[in-house]
Amino acid sequence: MAHSPCFYMSIHFLFLYLSSHPIDAHNLSRSAKPLCLENEMSALLQFKERYEIVKDASGGPLAYPKTLSWKDNQDCCSWDGIECDKNTGHVTVLDLGSSFLYGSLDNNSTVFQLAHLKKFNLSDNHFNYSQIPSRVGDLSRLTHLDLSNSVFSGQVPSEIFKLTRLVYLNLCCNEDPHRPLLLLEMEAPGLRSIAQNLTSLEKLFLSEISISSEVPITLANLSSLRRLEISDCDLHGELPSAIFHLPKLRFLAVSGNDALTGSLPDFNSSSPFEELDLSGVCFSGELSSSIGNLPSLSYLDVSACNFSGSIPASLANLSNLKYLGVNRNPFQAQSISSLSWVWKIKKLTGLGLSRINLYGEIPPSIRNLSQVDLVGFAGNQLSGIIPSQVMNLTRLAVLVLKGNKFHGDIPSSIYQLHNLRVLILAENNLSGTVELDNFLKLKQLEVLQLSSNRLSCRKSSANAILPQIWALGLASCNLSEFPAFLQNQESMNWLDLSDNNIRGEVPFWVWNRSFNSMEYLNLSYNFLTGLDRYYPFNPLYMDTIDLSHNMLKGPPPEAPTSIQSYIVSNNKLTGALPPWICNLSSAITLDLSSNNLIGMLPICLGNISKTLKILNLKGNNFHGSIPEVLLRGTELTMIDLSDNQLKGKLPRSFANCKMLNFINFANNFIVDTFPSWLGSLPELHVLILRSNKLHGVIKRPQSSSAFLKLQILDLSMNAFSGRLPMESFQSWNAMKSKTGNFTYMQRKLWPKPYYAFTYYGNYDFSMTVIYKGLERYYPKISEVFTVIDLSSNLFEGEIPGVIGDLKGLQGLNLSNNFLTGHIPPSLGNLSALESLDFSRNKLSGQIPRELIELGFLSFLNLSYNNLTGPVPRGRQFDTFSNDSFEGNSGLCGEFIYRKCRDSGDASGQPTTHQEEDLGSPIELNWKFVLMGYASGLVIGVVIGNAFTSWKHVWLERDARRRRRPSWRQPRRVRNSWSGKFLNLFSY
Repeated sequence: MAHSPCFYMSIHFLFLYLSSHPIDAHNLSRSAKPLCLENEMSALLQFKERYEIVKDASGGPLAYPKTLSWKDNQDCCSWDGIECDKNTGHVTVLDLGSSFLYGSLDNNSTVFQLAHLKKFNLSDNHFNYSQIPSRVGDLSRLTHLDLSNSVFSGQVPSEIFKLTRLVYLNLCCNEDPHRPLLLLEMEAPGLRSIAQNLTSLEKLFLSEISISSEVPITLANLSSLRRLEISDCDLHGELPSAIFHLPKLRFLAVSGNDALTGSLPDFNSSSPFEELDLSGVCFSGELSSSIGNLPSLSYLDVSACNFSGSIPASLANLSNLKYLGVNRNPFQAQSISSLSWVWKIKKLTGLGLSRINLYGEIPPSIRNLSQVDLVGFAGNQLSGIIPSQVMNLTRLAVLVLKGNKFHGDIPSSIYQLHNLRVLILAENNLSGTVELDNFLKLKQLEVLQLSSNRLSCRKSSANAILPQIWALGLASCNLSEFPAFLQNQESMNWLDLSDNNIRGEVPFWVWNRSFNSMEYLNLSYNFLTGLDRYYPFNPLYMDTIDLSHNMLKGPPPEAPTSIQSYIVSNNKLTGALPPWICNLSSAITLDLSSNNLIGMLPICLGNISKTLKILNLKGNNFHGSIPEVLLRGTELTMIDLSDNQLKGKLPRSFANCKMLNFINFANNFIVDTFPSWLGSLPELHVLILRSNKLHGVIKRPQSSSAFLKLQILDLSMNAFSGRLPMESFQSWNAMKSKTGNFTYMQRKLWPKPYYAFTYYGNYDFSMTVIYKGLERYYPKISEVFTVIDLSSNLFEGEIPGVIGDLKGLQGLNLSNNFLTGHIPPSLGNLSALESLDFSRNKLSGQIPRELIELGFLSFLNLSYNNLTGPVPRGRQFDTFSNDSFEGNSGLCGEFIYRKCRDSGDASGQPTTHQEEDLGSPIELNWKFVLMGYASGLVIGVVIGNAFTSWKHVWLERDARRRRRPSWRQPRRVRNSWSGKFLNLFSY
């Protein structure tokens, strides 16, 4: 082919150009991939020098130290985690996720000189609680920002919400790695700002940030959103249903926001949802059957959502469903056989049916779940034996059958599940002997819970090597010594050997080997006398130690500074509180109650930990004053200093502890007036000040909102005077309602990982109470339990009728005062009342017939007043004997000592042949004591409410009972039982 003149001219110019511009290897390289700019390389190297490489700073199998590849003699665009623009050389991607970085990040960081960054990832590192720098907002070209799992704290800077090009934002999961605390906070406008400015977002991850706001409906304007995760954010209000209708939304997680309400919409088959995690959100109504219309749904978790009705069978239509979790919903009781459709979902790999009112026996058809690797049936009423068909579930990794009524032996087929990693059979009626060596066959086993059955666990031989167990529960397994296989456990994290018969000292090898990684340890309710002299207690991240109810002597065993729950109650510990107690900066629960500790409470207790929720030092011999709380914003929930020898005034700083709901300072020598300033505490449920030297008039509350949630008030055995506080009764709103769920007041001892499978338990606020004339010990208390005890004081005047408005009251004790006037008929409105004691006052008039309406009243004491007329007949009043009415010479009745005249006699006066008096008050009391003791013995045995003492309390006198003030001589003997009361609660 002939070439045109233009072609030759072009070749000529090309040679001329090449002769004047020689090509070397460097220029060829730049043409393929330009070198990064010098200033940006310098900025990256300076960034690198600020951080240590720490192995524990990242997790996951893909973690590696990327910055170790950064060398100043290389093109930074070739470094690990770096990408550059091919034309300009500017760094556009900085991906240092899971790079073992440890150190702080601030606004001076040179990373903010990389102005052309589009993708910025620092996830899964440890930035040492530093605040997210506001200069992140300078990176205006960012489309992807990931700062998750990197231990940032403080406020999320509002500058992030101005990055309008973002399509991916992940700030989630910045919690303390060793404490269950949310570190990041987002001010109220945060969600609204995101909805308003970041309109291109496709994926938004904000879980485990304390947002504490409502979910704005404008969030439903993010039409490009494909994934939204806002779990565990303290959200409240109503979840806008419009969010469920976002056109591209496939993944939605709003779990763990228990103050968030809402309801499910009607779904149709065009919805693209693939995953729905709504667990822990307070939805109302029934679980919508329209969920069965979601063809792509593979993950559904509606656990703890308050759904009622039944589980819709339409879920069987979800042919792609891999996980189904409907745990902890108040569904109507149904047989497990009615869920036969579940066994037909072929792709199912996870099934959570715990605590949903199931009963019956697990059917053999469970064998059909051949793909399943997780099964949870905990907390139901399932019975029968554990079916042998379980062995067909060859992929099973997690089996949770805790808290049912299974009986018989543990089937040998379980030992054939070679993929099993978690086995929880606790709290059933399983029996027989368990050879711990059998678990040698389960090479992948990490969690084993056999506690609280009727099993006898045989110790393994010393040479037996079990798998490296992460969590082990062998409570109530008839163990008499520590299992020998613990010698070979080097990574155990959770151990419960409580409630066995283990005696003597904790051996050295236990502390030296097994517990180096320990976070939770429970050896309570054994017969341990001490710890080996080599006891080091050196685990770095120990969370919980429970050595309560043993026979430990000497000073309290030292706890590591990382401890969150330290429980050594009910031992024989002596001496003063050790100095190391002041170093427990992570403490949540401190319980050293019921020992023989002495000395003054150290001032540092008021400054020990901002995280401290529970402080229990009752039942020791501490003296001196109660320290002031030095920290504001404390999370203190419960304080119990009862049964000590503390003096002085009540610390006014407790009014700053806005989370307090339990205060017990009973049986001390506190001299003060009524603490009306505690009325501002918004969560206070329990106030027990029994048996101190409190005095004076209880004045009118300064606010109508004082003590709004108070349910337990015990001011007995003090020297309060004046009239009963009528205005206070009117403001106690929590006592006016008798509705509520029968749950218990307690605080959870949170686990770390595996919290779905291993459970650290609850800390129950216990109480001793004089209730229905008997002293009872309640290890846990219902949230609806409501009692007022103002007995053994100097109150006078009439009983105000407004007490009749407190319809939630179950116990009312005003005995041993100087009250006059009539018993108000309005007390007939107290339909929940079970115990009423007005004895040893100066009440007059007749017993109101309205009291007959108290259908739950089982204890009544109106003795030693000036009451007259016939005792009403009918309902509960026909069950009360003379003990309830004696000492009222004007009373008569068919079931008491003095009979009334014929019904035709309008006067209704006692018959003249009856004794007018039964002798002196002292003689009367002794007769009363003997009668009461006999009846109390019977009642105590029959009722069986975990009594510490079931003898009648008239026989038991308080050893520290003080005489009445000398300026006012009593007119009669006062019994100590009338004022002895509470020691309380469990939330």
